[in-house]
Amino acid sequence: MNDLLNLLLIINFIHGIGTWKLYSLSGNKSWQSFIPVYNIFILLKIINRPWWWIFMIILPVINVIIIPVIWVELSRSFKKNTYTDTFFSVITLGTYNYYLNYFTKPEYVKSRDVNPKSSNGEWVSSIIFAVIAATFVHTYFMQPYTIPTSSLEKSLLVGDFLFVSKFHYGARVPMTTIAAPMVHDTIPIIKRKSYLNKEQLPIITELPYLRLPGLQKIKRNEIVCFNWPVDTFKNMYFTDKYYYKPIDKKTNYVKRAVGIAGDTLEVINGYVYINGEKNQLPERAKLQFSYLVQPKKNKFNQKVMINNYDITDRFGPINNNYTYKFMGISDKSLDKLKNHTNVQWIKKDTTPKGIKDSSVFPHNKNYNWNNDFFGPVYIPKKNATIEITKENYPIYRRIIEVYEQNSVKIVENKIIINDSEDNKYTFKQDYFWLMGDNRGNSQDSRSWGFVPFDHVVGKPVFKWLSIDYNAKGFNKIRWDRMFTTVHGEGAPTSYFLHFIGLILLWNVISYFRRNKQK
Repeated sequence: MNDLLNLLLIINFIHGIGTWKLYSLSGNKSWQSFIPVYNIFILLKIINRPWWWIFMIILPVINVIIIPVIWVELSRSFKKNTYTDTFFSVITLGTYNYYLNYFTKPEYVKSRDVNPKSSNGEWVSSIIFAVIAATFVHTYFMQPYTIPTSSLEKSLLVGDFLFVSKFHYGARVPMTTIAAPMVHDTIPIIKRKSYLNKEQLPIITELPYLRLPGLQKIKRNEIVCFNWPVDTFKNMYFTDKYYYKPIDKKTNYVKRAVGIAGDTLEVINGYVYINGEKNQLPERAKLQFSYLVQPKKNKFNQKVMINNYDITDRFGPINNNYTYKFMGISDKSLDKLKNHTNVQWIKKDTTPKGIKDSSVFPHNKNYNWNNDFFGPVYIPKKNATIEITKENYPIYRRIIEVYEQNSVKIVENKIIINDSEDNKYTFKQDYFWLMGDNRGNSQDSRSWGFVPFDHVVGKPVFKWLSIDYNAKGFNKIRWDRMFTTVHGEGAPTSYFLHFIGLILLWNVISYFRRNKQK
């Protein structure tokens, strides 16, 4: 934090020595260019822009767009209006104003008309502020998201397009300060990294974690959008690992918060138990499990499985006997499949208790856990203190070391935290256990453990489009899922017709207004 403050003071000083004369020529005091924050208000007055622009200057990501605009506006306030002036204002990162300050005799335009003087200027201005508005909404209110995998079927399907609310749990202020607007870790088409990280520009590119107040806390069994804690991929299109990524640029995931801070969680035969009791999922949630199915004679047809049995996850033979493994089948589909004339037998594909799966958290030889039998494990709560032992050290090591940035090790059976012997640890934030409803085909907390609250992006609230990639033509759109809520009781209700009705009503009102004006 001190480094950041020092950096801001340095930037402020650089601004002052490059603009003090311009401040004086505009009827202000030259010393005002050196006063932090106050100089921004004076600068906005000089360029004839409203005071609230200061928020756009302060807000990360948005300021990357607006600051070049201010460079251009400042030069134009001193009659530097050509395309060349605009080009040099931007390409020199604002130092063109040094040239105006020291090597020219600029004339200040006191009541400058800030409206564009040409159609091209109007077009550019409209584009810039449309991007700013969209970036503000995307960053602090609502973000679009597409479901890419089957881990949450049948609640969320592959091809569902969602709106994720940032304000329900509190919008997270971007930690990455220099980034392309409205994209995640990769710029589409060119497939290049969309941001600069601290390894490239120390201090200036990353801010401390800060979250605005939210409307609610995460409730048990809510579906949550979050940043994948163990993401080390360079970008979404390549799989080269061991690459540093800021928290807010890690890959976005969507899972269900089956365990919240303070819970003790255990998985028994694929089912989650919270504090000793079986977790009761919402009515809309439909668990799926993996099954082994032996056909009598014929192969199973994908179209038949999808259309007749609502089995949409992948399946295929796994041996010479043509025993099939289905990655995900719901209870409803299972009951129907049992009556299939080609089915000889069906068996739930589970790993017995005590059989270790090396891919399962905490990836330690002393824990014989697997995806079907896991835990019990305590989910840390902010300000809760627990005893760290040799036994639970593998479970909480990543929290202490990575998420909360302490050093921790075991020396001669003693717990050493930050170079001091200490077997007590107090957690600095809440943690959550996030899992998919498709228990046999989901990479979730069973693989990488707890999800810190600072990795939470927001709450999926609305499906505005749903595309069935297995269908064709008009049926490719799942019309019954359009404009439906993600959470809630009972079957999802589509508000698509209501939306169409509002559009028609708006057009009718607009038509009569235009006629009345004539």
